[in-house]
Amino acid sequence: MVDEFEYERRFYCREFPNECDDGDAPLLMVQSYFLHQDGFALRLRVQARGVRVPMGSQTDGLTTLMQYREAFREAYITVLGSPVSGTRYEAERTVDADIAAEMILRGGTPIIKNRYSVWIGEDGWNIDVFGANNAGLIVAKVERSSPVTNLLIPGFCTTEVTDDHRFYNDGLASRPFITWRDDFLASLDRDGAQYSQLFGQNRYE
Repeated sequence: MVDEFEYERRFYCREFPNECDDGDAPLLMVQSYFLHQDGFALRLRVQARGVRVPMGSQTDGLTTLMQYREAFREAYITVLGSPVSGTRYEAERTVDADIAAEMILRGGTPIIKNRYSVWIGEDGWNIDVFGANNAGLIVAKVERSSPVTNLLIPGFCTTEVTDDHRFYNDGLASRPFITWRDDFLASLDRDGAQYSQLFGQNRYE
């Protein structure tokens, strides 16, 4: 039986780690949330490879999708359960990219981001750089097939946000980063970095 749960930890990054950019174009993602409430979500995502689009406040997901329509050749529909301590139900299926693009253009709440991937220690990391009304947000995450314990946390991870649903993509669909960025940064400056102690022994790079 397929395990349709994902196990991950997420971290906010103040700055993009340039060492994670190998010069190739990152994976460009435009995704739309047709349901996003109380941690439950229904998502359509299309992906493009070989296209480098800078992420800024003016980087609109739907405009980008139309501009580079032929490059978006991968698409997925995903059902997501509410996350609890880094564990979340996630059932994902491949769908036709053209159908998915047409649906994204017609409805839902869009999110656009670039995804960079890098190996650090024994783990593969994804670093997501967001655009539009989430511009300025950088989230690094690591996934495993079982709970993410005894993790080597790289220096570019400013603070852990695994249990802060605002930093999940469906959370951003409900409340974009621009609406709570200043409050979050003020609390980060006041309270300092926080890392969960629930996942074994944290190791720091």
